[in-house]
Amino acid sequence: MKILVTGGAGFIGSAVVRHIIRDTQDAVINLDKLTYAGNLESLADVSTSERYVFEQVDICNRVELDRVFALHQPDAVMHLAAESHVDRSITGPADFIETNIVGTYMLLEAARAYWSGLDEVHKAAFRFHHISTDEVYGDLPHPDEVSAGHPLWNKPLPLFTETTPYAPSSPYSASKASSDHLVRAWRRTYGLPTIVTNCSNNYGPYHFPEKLIPLVILNALDGKPLPVYGKGDQIRDWLYVEDHARALYTVVTTGVVGETYNIGGHNEKQNLEVVHTICDLLDELVPLSPSPTLNTERGEGRCEGRSYRDQITYVADRPGHDRRYAIDASKMSTELNWQPQETFESGIRKTVQWYLDNQQWVVNARD
Repeated sequence: MKILVTGGAGFIGSAVVRHIIRDTQDAVINLDKLTYAGNLESLADVSTSERYVFEQVDICNRVELDRVFALHQPDAVMHLAAESHVDRSITGPADFIETNIVGTYMLLEAARAYWSGLDEVHKAAFRFHHISTDEVYGDLPHPDEVSAGHPLWNKPLPLFTETTPYAPSSPYSASKASSDHLVRAWRRTYGLPTIVTNCSNNYGPYHFPEKLIPLVILNALDGKPLPVYGKGDQIRDWLYVEDHARALYTVVTTGVVGETYNIGGHNEKQNLEVVHTICDLLDELVPLSPSPTLNTERGEGRCEGRSYRDQITYVADRPGHDRRYAIDASKMSTELNWQPQETFESGIRKTVQWYLDNQQWVVNARD
């Protein structure tokens, strides 16, 4: 196959590109605008492959999209290009509307025009895979909200399924919900062979430094405060990015047209627990030097161990902050035989170690 990956220089997109080039025989056309979060250094290991091509194109540019389709003639599209940072969507929603909604529309129309001109064999094999987020579903009941007398008392807390109604909370999630609806409408109205996936929170190597996990790692190493929203009790389901990349390739190659698949890591963690885990790993891997203290009662000096946990700072909560996300990924398991390979414990250790070993990537990403 020849797969057109939009946003292939981003965090998840680059993981998808690396997986395809390293672990399959397929070819990739990486289409990316190279905004602040796009980083071709994340693809240095695969960029010299004969099966890899890069096109610097904005998905809102229909003329350039048509050129790319005509020149490269892909067998499938994996659409990951998006503005994705919730905080940025709150302070500047316009870019999210433009990229996530208008850009998806432009890409759908370019793909439809290209697909309509294919012969019947290639038309039947073509796939448009839209990669989305679990944030379109809003949030789920939090354990703190469930007490005696609550309908969910002594029952398993619900998870997001493929049929959970949409209830987005932020400009980001609303723009992604809109793009999901567009993709499904293009299948229903025009017959474009589309598939949608919704994933939980990703983490892992090459993550842009403004996101929670890399931000905590790098701030800790720099001796800066580790900001935690509210009480840090927001719950997320964490998915190692390379597990997600394998899942996405499984969907685009074996998924059923018209279906939706939820992809999660089976790792519900409170944000504060995640921050504590990172601090504890850093305490082990790059311990802080002891700080001298004075025992005033005995008049003796001694050295007291320090922890990165001391840098945790609680800040005002984000407006409209969803309290809990959790994915039911059983459909991926039963129908497509996919399971995450990393536990949170193994994945977060790999992630922390990667940032320790790749400081130059961090420096360049911040520039």
